[in-house]
Formats: sequence, C-alpha cells, structure tokens
Amino acid sequence: MQVIKAADQGISSITKLVQSAKAKASQASSTSSQYERKQFAAQYNEILGQISDIAKDSGYNGKNLLGGEGNDLSIKFNEDGSSKLDVTAVDYTDVEGTLGLAEVAEGDAGTTSFTLQGTSETLDLSGLTSSDALTGNSAFVAGDVLTFEDASGNAVATLTVTSTTTVQDLVDTIDGVAGVNASFDEDEGELTITSNESFNLANDGSSTSGTTADLVTGTAAAFDSSSDTLISAGGFQDGDTLTFTDGNGYEVGSLEIDDETTVDDLVDALNDIDGVEASFDDSNGKLTITSEVDLAINSDNSDFNVSEFTAFSADADAVSLDAEDSGFALAEGLDDVLNDVTSALSNLRTQASSFGSSLTTVEIRQDFTKNLINTLQEGAGKLTLADTNEEGANLLALNTRQSLASTSLSFASQADQAVLRLL
Repeated sequence: MQVIKAADQGISSITKLVQSAKAKASQASSTSSQYERKQFAAQYNEILGQISDIAKDSGYNGKNLLGGEGNDLSIKFNEDGSSKLDVTAVDYTDVEGTLGLAEVAEGDAGTTSFTLQGTSETLDLSGLTSSDALTGNSAFVAGDVLTFEDASGNAVATLTVTSTTTVQDLVDTIDGVAGVNASFDEDEGELTITSNESFNLANDGSSTSGTTADLVTGTAAAFDSSSDTLISAGGFQDGDTLTFTDGNGYEVGSLEIDDETTVDDLVDALNDIDGVEASFDDSNGKLTITSEVDLAINSDNSDFNVSEFTAFSADADAVSLDAEDSGFALAEGLDDVLNDVTSALSNLRTQASSFGSSLTTVEIRQDFTKNLINTLQEGAGKLTLADTNEEGANLLALNTRQSLASTSLSFASQADQAVLRLL
C-alpha cells in the first residue's frame, strides 16, 4: 500500500508543477514582449525538469509506480493468489513521452551593426530667398540641368532650371533623395546638404558653354567619436524619433533626436533595453548591437539608415536584428504549449483517479482483513472459555456422584447395625 501512496503523492506534486507550468505559459501569453516571454520560456523548462525529478523520487522500497517499465505492482489478498490487484506503472520520468510536454526553445541572441557616417557641405546662394528664382544667382541660367550625383558620378536626381525655378525647388529636389537632408538658411544665404554618402551637385552648363561645373561636393566619413552628433549624418534630423521594437512589434524604447543628440545618447538608449547590448567603435564608425530577441530600429524619417543598403535608395529605412526566437516568442507557439499542458493535466487526473481507486481497494481489503482477524480471534477466545467450563462441570458432576455414593454406603452400613441391635 505504501508504494501506491508514494505514487499518489508524486502525482499530486507533479500536478501542481504542471499547473505552475501552465501559469508560466499563461503569463507569457498575457504580454507581447518577446524578452519577457523568453524569461517565461526558461522558467517553464526548469519546471519540466522538476517533474522528472519528482517522478524518479516517488518510489517505496525499490518499487516506483511512476518509473515506468519494470515497476508494475501485484498485490495478493490470499495465499494462492486467486484474489489479487494489479497496478500498472506509468513512466512520468519521460515527461515528453508520457505527458506530451517538451521543453521549448529558449532562443539565442543575434547581432547586427551599421555604420554611422556622413558629410555636410554648403552652397553659397547669397542674396536669394527660398522663393527667389535660381537665375537670380549668376551660377544659373535658364536651360541649365542640375544633377545630384553619387560617389561614382551616377545621376540620382536632376533639375532643369527655368526662369521660374526657385531656390526651394532645388532644396526639394535634393531633399527628396534618400539619405540626404537639404535646407536653405535665408539669413546666411546658404544651401546646406547633409548626406549619408559622398555626393556631388553639378551644373552641366547646357545653356552656356556646355562645360559641367561642380557646384558642391561632399565626401562621407565614418564618425570617429561617440560625442559626434547624429544629425551629422543624412539619416537623422532634429525632431526625428527613433522607435525600438521587438519581433512582435512591441515597443521596448525610443529616442527623440535634437541637434545635440550624440552617438553616446543612442548607445545609452539601446543599453537601457532589457536584453540589449550596444557599443560604438570609433575606429570605423560602426555601432554594434546584440539582442536576446528580434529588434528593429525605426525612424519617422525615411532617410534613416539607407546608407547601410543601396546608396540613396529608399527601399530600407530601418535597422533589423534577427535573433533565434524562444518557443514563447509568437502567439502560435504559446497556444500549442497551453494545449499540451491542458492535455497533460487531463492525463494526470486520469492516472490519479486510477491510483486512488487502487489505493481505496487496498485499504478496503486491509480493513476487511483486520476485521476478519479480530472476529476469528474473538471466536477462538470464546471456544477456549466454553471448553474450560464444560470440563469443570464434568469434574463437579463426578465429585458429586462420588460423594453421593459414599453417603449411600454409609447409610446402608448404619441400617445393618441397627437391625443387629434389635435382634
């Protein structure tokens, strides 16, 4: 009976652990944070390990009904074994095979890096305002074609000058190039071009001599100090907001950029995120990020980070880091785990009921045996007492008969003597 009790207690403890595992999965389901889900996944796996340990420790006197093959129990209620109870062991040391609960992936970190670089140059347009015609400056005449070129001399954007083409038209043309910011300061009369990549603004001079003139050239260089301001690159502007999200789109942090925001500020913002480590290498301008979960850096400025892909291409405006997801990272995986845990609890309830029924049967038979022994002992006692009384009665009867015989003989002798005296 102690073997069944030990197994029953083991199942009770295992059930509590499975309920705890279900709670971890439910907690993970209640948050969208991949980092928090990763922590719950690790805790879930730890609980599953405890289930196996408890199953191994649920034996008594070398027999463990939770230990699987070779641990079946047969209880005989009589000498010839015609009345017995067979209890089949279950293998809860194999948590996955018997309960259907497998450890989930805990995930692994991923790493990415991108270069912080840029150049900023100015074009003197003294005496003009944003709304003035470009032809108000001697460098431009109607018919000129202005070309914004990449470092290889490939045209990225063009503007044909007419008598109505304004300074703002030129600003808009340049600013429309991915990874480039253009602005005009009317007070200074300067057109400032800030770019992630090297560039050249040329005038082909088609309206005059046809000789191409380079108006302004910028050569991009990697940031060489963590104190460099981010707006020194074309991917950042004063007023931008960087948003950090995980693979579920859950926002884990953000950074608002102004004209004083430095590389250090960006690194600090990233390091404030749980599970993220960031560092800046001033020898090559690379910002390296390691994250335990998927991470994306998005900006409300479409010029952000285009230099990491194709120069002056607007196809990509985010930094993405792919980590190895945990089994709890996505909702689909969590749903599967919750279903598995529910099935495991049903399995445990069924097995607990089976062991409980067997234990009840053994207890009933044990009580029956105890009561039967008491009855037999009581009957034996009564039989012994009856035999003693009977023997005593027999002895008394014999003594009485002997006494009566002696008395009769005495009376007879006395009578004979009386008759002789009369004669």
